[in-house]
Amino acid sequence: MDETPAGLIAENLLKAKEIALKDSRVPEQLKNYLQKALDVALGLEPYLDAMATSKRKSSPDRSPGGAGGTETRVSLQDEHSSGSLNGKLINQEDKIVAHLCQIFRMFVHMIRARKILLIGKLKGYSILAIAEELPDDGKIFACAEAPYLGANSQEALDYSSDGKKISMRVGPMADTLEALHAEDEHFDIIFIDADQRNAVNYYGFVMDNHLLRMNGVICVENTLMKGQVYLENTSDENVLAVRKLNTVINSDPRVQQVILPVKSGLSIVQRSRAPLDAMIESKVLKDDVFWGYNKCSILDRLRLDGKVAYVTGGGQGIGRAFAHALGEAGAKVAVVDLVLAKAEAVVCELRLKGIKSIALRADVSKPEDVQRVVDTIVSRWGTIHIACNNAGINMNSASEDTSLEEWDKTFNVNLRGLFLCCQAAGRIMLNQGYGKIINTASMASLIVPHPQKQLAYNTSKAGVVKLTQTLGTEWIDRGVNVNCISPGIVDTPLIRSKDLQPLVRRWLADIPAGRLAQVTDLQAAIVYLASEASDYMTGHNLVIEGGQSLW
Repeated sequence: MDETPAGLIAENLLKAKEIALKDSRVPEQLKNYLQKALDVALGLEPYLDAMATSKRKSSPDRSPGGAGGTETRVSLQDEHSSGSLNGKLINQEDKIVAHLCQIFRMFVHMIRARKILLIGKLKGYSILAIAEELPDDGKIFACAEAPYLGANSQEALDYSSDGKKISMRVGPMADTLEALHAEDEHFDIIFIDADQRNAVNYYGFVMDNHLLRMNGVICVENTLMKGQVYLENTSDENVLAVRKLNTVINSDPRVQQVILPVKSGLSIVQRSRAPLDAMIESKVLKDDVFWGYNKCSILDRLRLDGKVAYVTGGGQGIGRAFAHALGEAGAKVAVVDLVLAKAEAVVCELRLKGIKSIALRADVSKPEDVQRVVDTIVSRWGTIHIACNNAGINMNSASEDTSLEEWDKTFNVNLRGLFLCCQAAGRIMLNQGYGKIINTASMASLIVPHPQKQLAYNTSKAGVVKLTQTLGTEWIDRGVNVNCISPGIVDTPLIRSKDLQPLVRRWLADIPAGRLAQVTDLQAAIVYLASEASDYMTGHNLVIEGGQSLW
């Protein structure tokens, strides 16, 4: 059995049952209750292990002599940090660490951690598993008093693609923490192993020297110490040290704590905002810059939770990227496209991410289609907060050869359709006193792209910018911001065709960035313009073209 509170309960129940079975004086009813309690205690840990997803992304084993296709985790898990333990205890320890490791990975994912501090002994595969969850520029500082990774574990870390995120710091813990403080390091998550005599000092140093970011989390392991911390009669110095740590954290007005009865106990510690105000030195200016506007950090101000958005031309390309960006930021998204099947395909993608979305077909050049889309969204979700008018077309031809049909078709979609959408959505936004309209223009509104000839397109996009500027000044004092984005040449499957390669090479020569735009280059801009972070911006043309319009 695992040496956890649940495991020890099961062990004592089992002994009690054995005694009861040997004593004929014990009532049958008491034996039955003992068996039921034992069943619950014995079944808890195996069930938790079975229900904890253990599969992770696979990576080839690049250690010397390793067989291709083997996960790095497997080779690391076979390395034990202590050869003095018998096989049974090592296996139990591995199960506990693996379970906690999965919890840690989820914490890393949930708070989008980039920098982590580990104080105490963690096995190599556990550190690597956490590193896998970090972004490419993430960093783990793993600190211990003495080397504890086996040679093979360290070698595997060196050969893993995620090993570069891990910095091992070996030496007296106090010196290591002082060094990190001197290096001005701050962490999103700090893991502390409570099974260390000086853990309370490490916690105190972390808090007193602000190593934890304001919105960071401290995870303290082993805070139940096999259930002994809450037993009255105990003289074990390790247990008393953990009990003291729990008490110190619980009485610290700077934080709030909860202890999860997971394995040997896991404490989650987070800063308390309310008492922080009283503890900050009076010379610190505690205004909206310090606390965040409306008590929201800058990243929180970019959130779109509870907002309703639509994206025209959302079935592919830039519109699809905009739909994903708005949805990932928290908005409900109506994907509008001339081809319903394309809109439905994007909605399928969004729903896989848990984003509320609907697909709508519309020809934005037709007033009745635009009004139907707006009415459908309002009927479904109550209002519209964000209008992303992105639908557009481009038909290249020399100016002397541009037909009136091509001119009208281009303007009907690019400018007439955009105006109809702005007007229909704008009426709702003006009525509610809030709204964000983002139109897709083009760098063709600033320069004449060449060598292609596209008179109708260039002129229509210049019209989009002037329409945006006009509406932006008319509606800002009524709570509606109108802005536009001017992308450069975007890399699409069509551009990759063999026939267009000479043209692409010419474009690249005119772009200081040396590459075409990706749709993902535009996603942050749409979220910014859709969020409250851009409340003072209106009538602006946000140009994202790698510097092409500057040459």
